[in-house]
Amino acid sequence: MADPRFFPTSGAQRLQDLAAAAGASFTGDPERLFTGVAPLQSAGPEDVSFLDNRRYAGLLAGTRAGAVVLAPAFAAQVPEGAVALVTPQPYLGFARVARLLHPAPAPVPGVHPTAVVAADASIGVGTEIGPYAVIGSGARIGANCIIHAHATIGPAVEIGDDCRLHAQCSVSHAILGRGVVLHPGARIGQEGFGFAPTPEGGFETMPQLGRVLLGDFAEVGANSCIDRGSQGDTVIGPGTRLDNLVQIGHNVQTGRGCVVVGQAGISGSTTLEDHVTVAAQAGLTGHLRIGTQARIGAQAGVMNDVPAKTDVIGSPSMPVREFWRAMAKLKKLGAGREG
Repeated sequence: MADPRFFPTSGAQRLQDLAAAAGASFTGDPERLFTGVAPLQSAGPEDVSFLDNRRYAGLLAGTRAGAVVLAPAFAAQVPEGAVALVTPQPYLGFARVARLLHPAPAPVPGVHPTAVVAADASIGVGTEIGPYAVIGSGARIGANCIIHAHATIGPAVEIGDDCRLHAQCSVSHAILGRGVVLHPGARIGQEGFGFAPTPEGGFETMPQLGRVLLGDFAEVGANSCIDRGSQGDTVIGPGTRLDNLVQIGHNVQTGRGCVVVGQAGISGSTTLEDHVTVAAQAGLTGHLRIGTQARIGAQAGVMNDVPAKTDVIGSPSMPVREFWRAMAKLKKLGAGREG
């Protein structure tokens, strides 16, 4: 069960309300109460658990969970005393149950006495400004936001309603939509990596005159960086998720619902269309276009455009089937066998 010191609960919830949140059907007492979520092997009678992977099906028979969110194929295997919450998308259903039982903390409206807020900054109704936060001149923060300790919001930055900016993150030259989350140490809007070499062997910084636009419900992981645009804007589309330690170069644009996993880097002026996935430690050179629903494998080095709905891996990257054929050939060569 989640440690209540860190993850307070909303209190006991009725089975019928949990089922509604999960989009699940069930048979049993709709008024039965549950207080938390837990894995199959440690859940108790007041906990909800889930099964979404066949490799863990063996744990189902021995679980003591009071209810289990699972697919129709496993419903008949739920032990006596447990309720099967049956849905075609168990993990999504379980996530919604967990959110109902352990909701995100609500803002505590007000400005901490140690915060520094410019006189002409606008703070929305119900917003919480934490200790030592800095809000620059002309900044506009929407309603019901939480600005955690030591966060820095630069002059003229605009932040929509219901945003969460965690400790030590910084935002400048940016406009954030509704429901944006910045995890600790995220850096938004800093100067991009742009410079011109001089005849003497030095470098002259190119002024970075664009902004960062973060779409509604985008999330940026801890210590990830999004450079502002050079002559245009860097755009992160609605619902896009960046993991920890991700680098987004100037003028990158992503579509809706993209996922970029930890330690990946996307060079300047590359475009990701809708629902692109970039796996961990992948690197994309600049000025590329990655098509809708393309998937970039872990540690891939992408140097050319990738068509829509194409999976690539390797460095230099290539379609997955070509990559594995090449690896098979290489193994044969290494073993002294050709053909």
